[in-house]
Amino acid sequence: MKLVPNMLATSLTLTAALSVISFPSWAEVASFPHLSTTGYGEVVAKPDMATFSVKVVESTMTAEQAKGTVDRVVTAFLNKLEEAGIDKTSIQSSNLYLAPQYHYPKEGKPELVGYRASRNVTVQVEDLANLNRYLDIALSEGINQVDNIQLQVRDQAKYQEMARLEAIKDAQTKAKSLANGFDKELGDVWRIDYNAQYAQPVLMRSMAMDSRTESNSYQDSTITIRDRVDVIYQLEE
Repeated sequence: MKLVPNMLATSLTLTAALSVISFPSWAEVASFPHLSTTGYGEVVAKPDMATFSVKVVESTMTAEQAKGTVDRVVTAFLNKLEEAGIDKTSIQSSNLYLAPQYHYPKEGKPELVGYRASRNVTVQVEDLANLNRYLDIALSEGINQVDNIQLQVRDQAKYQEMARLEAIKDAQTKAKSLANGFDKELGDVWRIDYNAQYAQPVLMRSMAMDSRTESNSYQDSTITIRDRVDVIYQLEE
């Protein structure tokens, strides 16, 4: 895990009693000399868990055949996952989706050409090292599409707190620098506005199962947890 303070994007505004500067609406009530600053923080973490969603899709001439094939594949996949040690609470399977398929000629009525059935299965992987093995099980049991793979970090709250502290330090450093640069004395904090910036899991695009490679590139990926804080300081007269 690596701490990376983000010092690039900043939002800084310095207002004295005689200056005419437009502030955001949340700062307009400050009728005294003040300084507004935004602090940013980042924590870069290595993912240690994942969630993946796979799908089995089958098109046949009859609805019964399509449904039967999809149900058999999903049941076999779920059984294999449990044999591999995955708890039932870490597995979610969707209801069957079944729809008729039509051919639309240039002339005449649509022609029924078959039925398409599909079901999704979502699996929470507690140990990232096992992800490839579970995907291999899916392939061997007839799953034919990967919808997505989300790489995640287990202790999200801990990393969010670290990013928040970096954002606070960043805001403090900028405020002190600005006050010194304008020969002003930094006063007390007058207002703090905060909205958590949550991490976005690393998302890998959907693919057909037979096009999946054995690459472990996801194990080399990183997740960036960002945070920010907006602060208004009073300036001493």
